[in-house]
Amino acid sequence: MRALIQRVSSATVSVGDERVASIGPGLLVLLGVRTGDTDEHADRLVTKLRALRVFEDDTGRMSLSVDEAGGEMLCVSQFTLYGDTRRGNRPSFTEAAPASEAEPLYERVRDGLDARGGRFGARMAIEMVGDGPVTLLVEV
Repeated sequence: MRALIQRVSSATVSVGDERVASIGPGLLVLLGVRTGDTDEHADRLVTKLRALRVFEDDTGRMSLSVDEAGGEMLCVSQFTLYGDTRRGNRPSFTEAAPASEAEPLYERVRDGLDARGGRFGARMAIEMVGDGPVTLLVEV
């Protein structure tokens, strides 16, 4: 399981003309699920993301978690995080879990994070205002 996280001032996700979720300051979590990922992987990722200290304290040092900073989370499914571009020009997505496996794990992570979310499997437009910028790849 792989999550690309970005610290944001704000973020929204829309499907067509419908805004399905938005947050203020917090974390945008783009979540990729790999074939073979389990509930245990999802739970470990939730624990890691909730504890990750990427928000600044009063001294300007990144020492606060999203919860300690009072931030929100927006979680969006992103199978393309498992795109393999080592051969050729067209990415291969053979490592990405099929939707029937990925969706329950995506929902488990989203619920564990108390995050707002996109619509699984939909074509989405994501708007965000990065803060920092702080962008990290987290794998479990």
